[in-house]
Amino acid sequence: MFVVATAGHVDHGKSTLVRALTGMEPDRWAEERRRGMTIDLGFAWTTLPSGGTVAFVDVPGHERFVPNMLAGVGPVPAALIVVAADEGWMPQSAEHLAALDALGVAYGLLVVTRADLADPGPATAHARAEIAATSLGAVETVAVSGLTGAGLPELRTALDRLAARLPAPIVDDPVRLWVDRSFTVRGSGTVVTGTLGAGRLRVGDELELAGADEPVRVRGLHALGEARPEATAVARVAVNLRGTPRDRLGRGDALLTPGRFHHTDLVDVRLTGDPAADLPATLTLHVGSAAVPVRVRPLGPDTVRLRLARPLPLLVGDRALLRDPGRHHVAGGVRVLDVAPPPLARRGAAVARAQVLAELDGRPDLAGELRRRRLIQAGALIRMGVPVQAESGAGAVKAGAIKAGAVVAGDWLADPAHWRRLGDQLTEEVARYARDHPLEPGMPVDALRQRLALPDRVLVEALVRPPLRMHAGRVGAAGADALPEPVARAVQRVRAEYGDRPFRAPEADHLVDLGLGPREIGAAVRAGALLRLADNVVLLPDALDDAVRVLAGLPQPFTLSAARQALDTTRRVAVPLLELLDRRGATRRLPDDARIVVT
Repeated sequence: MFVVATAGHVDHGKSTLVRALTGMEPDRWAEERRRGMTIDLGFAWTTLPSGGTVAFVDVPGHERFVPNMLAGVGPVPAALIVVAADEGWMPQSAEHLAALDALGVAYGLLVVTRADLADPGPATAHARAEIAATSLGAVETVAVSGLTGAGLPELRTALDRLAARLPAPIVDDPVRLWVDRSFTVRGSGTVVTGTLGAGRLRVGDELELAGADEPVRVRGLHALGEARPEATAVARVAVNLRGTPRDRLGRGDALLTPGRFHHTDLVDVRLTGDPAADLPATLTLHVGSAAVPVRVRPLGPDTVRLRLARPLPLLVGDRALLRDPGRHHVAGGVRVLDVAPPPLARRGAAVARAQVLAELDGRPDLAGELRRRRLIQAGALIRMGVPVQAESGAGAVKAGAIKAGAVVAGDWLADPAHWRRLGDQLTEEVARYARDHPLEPGMPVDALRQRLALPDRVLVEALVRPPLRMHAGRVGAAGADALPEPVARAVQRVRAEYGDRPFRAPEADHLVDLGLGPREIGAAVRAGALLRLADNVVLLPDALDDAVRVLAGLPQPFTLSAARQALDTTRRVAVPLLELLDRRGATRRLPDDARIVVT
């Protein structure tokens, strides 16, 4: 199936043409049939000579219903531009063409209707000249009469040729189904319709309703009036949603593959059409089937920032158009450059931002995004529409799959140059901290994260490279166990004074006299120069092995008193020393509080 939208001035025979081609009535409302004028979107389909199917989205031509027209053509890849031979090019012909051009529609046919009432030549020449100056370029033309049927076989063949020229749909892309109609079917519940431009839908799929936190589930699918287990792009589809109230969604909403789209109310775009400086402060943004009021802030000659009245699921590269509903004027097409732009809070920020946007073309670019954002998670890039390959089901990014960037930790990606600068800064911060805090075993990871302005501590860990190392939540030099000179001298004095009395511990005041306060003791213990038994109870580090040898020479089991006498120490030292030996498995305490040495 391929999908084509009609376009053209009111009463030029768009619905008559669709009716003649399909045998179906595209006007759904009794009021439309009574007035002979299309008011809302109509849908019909037919089989082409090749056996393929074309589905038509028939749009209203009156200027009062342009928003309805835009909701129909927004998601559709091709257009059937209809001009009446007896009236020729008209105002809504021009506005509809301007809308197609703004949306970047590049495939279409020109159909000159009412060829039985007037020579189609003049209307054809004028219309082709107008169309040639747009994104559609040179188009094939067919003259027809919906009343007599003349030219309809040629039009069917031309539609086959148009279908053959359309690019192949991407069925593996995430789903973004813009809703153009919603209604309730008795016994089935809520049904929505739309044009599936990419991706695949299956019965049972869980989707996300744009702007809502609750998931929705596909209860049933219809395409071309038949129930289907699945539908692939491009297709007109009707989706029956399980347990979703009718008032929860309508035209302009979207059904999405969960987690694959960034909902944004702020975008930077490039404008085609009116100069940015000439735009009014408020316009309406038409994208997909949505029409959302926006506030416009010009940045560069052809770039603007749009503040949307409500968030939409937009991607980098999306095409949309701006329209001034008060003047019935298409202000221009837009191409989305950034769906998560930075704030413009500082003086001169807008000028600087315009310079950045001048380099962008709306094509998703991983290397460019990393260069501008410096550090970002892969999932965030994917939701912006920037392709990033990931391990299937794992969530971690393949290092070899991203040549333009650096996978640094988990799904975090960094611009390589920025990552190198962060590594250099980390080394400088650790060295500065070591100078300012010589008795600490390194800089705390959280303090480093704050100094480097990193969003996740795993990034600090990923930045640590030799000769730095991370231990116990701190980052320091690999040789950081070396003691500062004053502490080393104080430890040497302890060794000189207590070397022949290894189980005697200096009193707290004597430790201070030796130059060993709490911080100095902590540094010495971490460096293995002292052994801490308890607060202000320290021995030389080889005291444990010496104690085991002495205690092994006692009659087994032995008491605390016997151990204290054998070690020639005090109870202040003997109690924590034996408890430490118990914890290390060198001794075992018996039920009667005696101990034995474990051999």
